[in-house]
Amino acid sequence: MEITSKLVNDTLLATVEASRIDSAVTVQFKETMRQIASTKSARVVLDLSRVTFLDSSGLGAVVGVMKFLGPERKLEVAGLTANVAKVFSLTRMDTVFRIHNSALDALAASEGTA
Repeated sequence: MEITSKLVNDTLLATVEASRIDSAVTVQFKETMRQIASTKSARVVLDLSRVTFLDSSGLGAVVGVMKFLGPERKLEVAGLTANVAKVFSLTRMDTVFRIHNSALDALAASEGTA
């Protein structure tokens, strides 16, 4: 699975370049995100704007990345498509993650504001 990343100030932006995060790719997704997250940053923004399908395994993998980062580093998500936003809403993960409309919004947002 291809995930690109860049460090902007103290935010690591990781962009999923695939259209699906499902059971077929969750192991690869988590391994790639662990490698990317080795870059030190205060927060990590996961840009899901290209992801049109996320199943429960994929959501579990995103939660796994959050747990990997630990309490000292925040995982935020950005650019949820309608189908992916529905999964976050139905599972109430929209109350767990800070969600931004886009990666640009996430980068513009300061850590302490909603």
